[in-house]
Amino acid sequence: MTSEIHAAVTAAIAARTEQLWDVATALHAAPETAFAEHRAAALLTDALAADGFEVRRGVAGLPTAFTGEAGSGSPRVALLLEYDALPGLGHACGHNLIAAAGLGAALGVRPVLGEVTGSVLVIGSPAEEGGGGKITELDAGLFAGVDAALMFHPGTQNWSWAPLTAQAELEVTVHGRAAHPTGNPTEGRDALAALIQVFNSISVLRQRLPAGGHVQGIITRGGTATNIVPDLAEGRFGLRSLTTSALHDLIAQVTDLAHHTARATDTRADVRLVRAPYAHFHRNEVLDALFTRHIEPHGIVMTEPEPGVYLGSSDIGNVSAAVPAIHPFVAITGPDKSDHTPEFAAAAASPTGRSVALAAAQALAHTAVDLLTEPEVVKAAWAAHG
Repeated sequence: MTSEIHAAVTAAIAARTEQLWDVATALHAAPETAFAEHRAAALLTDALAADGFEVRRGVAGLPTAFTGEAGSGSPRVALLLEYDALPGLGHACGHNLIAAAGLGAALGVRPVLGEVTGSVLVIGSPAEEGGGGKITELDAGLFAGVDAALMFHPGTQNWSWAPLTAQAELEVTVHGRAAHPTGNPTEGRDALAALIQVFNSISVLRQRLPAGGHVQGIITRGGTATNIVPDLAEGRFGLRSLTTSALHDLIAQVTDLAHHTARATDTRADVRLVRAPYAHFHRNEVLDALFTRHIEPHGIVMTEPEPGVYLGSSDIGNVSAAVPAIHPFVAITGPDKSDHTPEFAAAAASPTGRSVALAAAQALAHTAVDLLTEPEVVKAAWAAHG
């Protein structure tokens, strides 16, 4: 019986090949950045509603977030769709392929839900690129009752799981006192000079950060004229650490550093988190193995990440800390390339991108079927959750 269900899912996705690629290319042709993915959300929710999913739009207080649900009860498997693009680079992270693959998996599984117990929940999560839409959805309870959260990500390697680090963004605002640099220089308190000193101190801190730790900053405000001592300066700092715990320690270090520098320069520093931090990714070996097994028939061999290689960060990390999750990388370019480049954006609309998205749709769908038809798999996934 289970083999028949898997066969039906394979056929259902194969029958939708052109529809799924049309979705991927439509998103690619009209990229929308974080929290502005209105056309993408409409396209995806219309496809889900047309196939019988119960669709809710604007969930978690986010206009471009949505859910679609079919079936009932447990197990409850979530398929995650990302669809935001990068400013100036379009889909240079391949989120159009993530959306198409997740949609394909959902449409492939829905027809067999009457033959199995449980439900499929599609979660449209906006603003992965710096906005943290999944964190807002998690806080709003959208993942309550979910037994597994499934998605894939285009990459430059075929890696069965994602060595994603914890990440936060801090804004440091330094308040000084304006003055004329020659008329009354002793009255001034140079906010920009103080902020530059923060950068210098971070350079010293950076030398002793452990593996996976990183701080990168930019100046966003530094004064208005060369003949005025700046009374206000602002900088933003991206912080990364190997674990969420280590990230919180790094946030505390940078915050203390900014305040100590302000005191030393007779200025005042305000430090705030720009958004909720991204947690590191919590691997689930049970789910990894299922996805790996199901994508291999498509000629894609998954491997472990290279030791000591740490990638970027994602709000899937926060989800993975709450429920069993997968986030494998499947290559659409060679390992000599990088995402967040025009070349990667082109690959996200290439024949290779098409074949990877369709293979990932199949692997995600069959992983979902395993969870829906084999209670011991759900138990094992939770047992491996940590």
